[in-house]
Amino acid sequence: MKTKSILITILSIIILIVLNSSAFVVEEKDQVVITQFGKPVGEAIIEPGVYFKLPFVQVANYFEKRYMEWNGAPNQVPTKDKKFIFVDTYARWQIIDPLQFFKRLTNERGAQSRIDDILDGDTRNFIANNDIEETVRTSNRIPESSDTDIIGDSLVKIYVGRDKIQQMILNSANKQTEDLGIKILDFRFKRINYVQEVQDQVYKRMKSERFRIADKFRSEGQGEASRINGEKERELKNIQSLAFRDAEMIKGKADATAASIYAKAYDKSSQSRNLYGFLKSMETFEKTFDGKTSIFISTDSELYKYLKKMD
Repeated sequence: MKTKSILITILSIIILIVLNSSAFVVEEKDQVVITQFGKPVGEAIIEPGVYFKLPFVQVANYFEKRYMEWNGAPNQVPTKDKKFIFVDTYARWQIIDPLQFFKRLTNERGAQSRIDDILDGDTRNFIANNDIEETVRTSNRIPESSDTDIIGDSLVKIYVGRDKIQQMILNSANKQTEDLGIKILDFRFKRINYVQEVQDQVYKRMKSERFRIADKFRSEGQGEASRINGEKERELKNIQSLAFRDAEMIKGKADATAASIYAKAYDKSSQSRNLYGFLKSMETFEKTFDGKTSIFISTDSELYKYLKKMD
């Protein structure tokens, strides 16, 4: 009886081991290829559930069904116009045929290595076939606001652009992975940077453009300042001329009024008229002569009459 119990226990353990070795679970994120002595058997399993295989003989090889990432190593790449740039790339890929994937690449490490070769090679080829502007720019953008056409002239026209280059690399890579059981879902330039020599050239060009813009603005400002100063001088002379004319007219009117008042005041008698003539003569002497002046006066002159009386 005891021996029978031991045999049943041993048999149960063997059955559990066999079941454990033959049953396997496929989850939503998995796809499985069954191999027997290293060779695939049957079709790949892509639906989730519980499955069975021959214990100890067959092996379940699990592969990701989800999207996987690929990060390229930053490389120094020459462009068509012989300028070097550092390019850092990334991509997303997926196993779409696990059986073919196993036959060609065996595992994900082998896939990553193969993708390295494909994407790095295509990146170099397509960048080398285009000028640097095609790689770093996406479109022929127009400056949003500019009072001068200098900035617009500095934007070299592109015909391909970064987005199209990325798409061309993606298309080329997928043609090369058609028989590998994988698909490159997306490819992007993570970062593009100039090498030091190109950076210096770019900064020098930027400074030159800014100096040209500054010189043009400065020239336009000087021209506007000259125009404003010219208008100011003209307006100032015009104002001064009008003011002088008005002042002379006022002075003339004042002198006429004063002369009229004087005439009325001094015309009342012969004595007042003589006094007025005398005062005017004295004013003339004061304004005309000084200690160094020599004059010749006719005896018929009114001034001579007063000078003679002074003797």
